Amino acid sequence: MSDHKAKILQVCNDIRKNTLMETLEIEYIDVGENFLIARMPVSPKVHQPDGVLHGGATVALAESVGSAASYVFLDGQSFYVRGIEIAANHVRSIKEGWVYAKASIIHKGRTTQLWEIRVTDEEDRLISQCKLTTIALPRK
Repeated sequence: MSDHKAKILQVCNDIRKNTLMETLEIEYIDVGENFLIARMPVSPKVHQPDGVLHGGATVALAESVGSAASYVFLDGQSFYVRGIEIAANHVRSIKEGWVYAKASIIHKGRTTQLWEIRVTDEEDRLISQCKLTTIALPRK
C-alpha cells in the first residue's frame, strides 16, 4: 500500500473515535482515485428485532463513507462536509458477516457533491444501493 493511501486511511480511521462510526465498528479499508471503501461487522449489535441487519445501521454506514469520501476528495481542511440528503434501497438482508460500502463520486460540484454508495456482502452481493448528497461549507 502506498504511503499516501495509508495516510488517508489512517486519517479516516482516526476520526472515528468517540463517534457513531466507532460504536458501529465502521472501518475504512481502501481508497482510490475516486472511491472510498469502509466495512462494518454484522452482528446482533446492528440487527433489527428479527435478527437481520437494520436498515438504519446500513444508512449510517453509507452516510459515513460518503461524507468521509467528500472530506478526502475535497479540501477537508478548508470545508466542513455535511450530508444533506440520503436515499437507500435495501434489496437483500444479511444476518452475520461483514458489509462493505463503496462510495463513488457521481457529481463533484464546488458546493454540492453526489455520491453513489453500494453496500455489499462478503460475496459482493448487493445489500443496499444508496445515494448521498453532501454540501461543502467553508470553515471560518
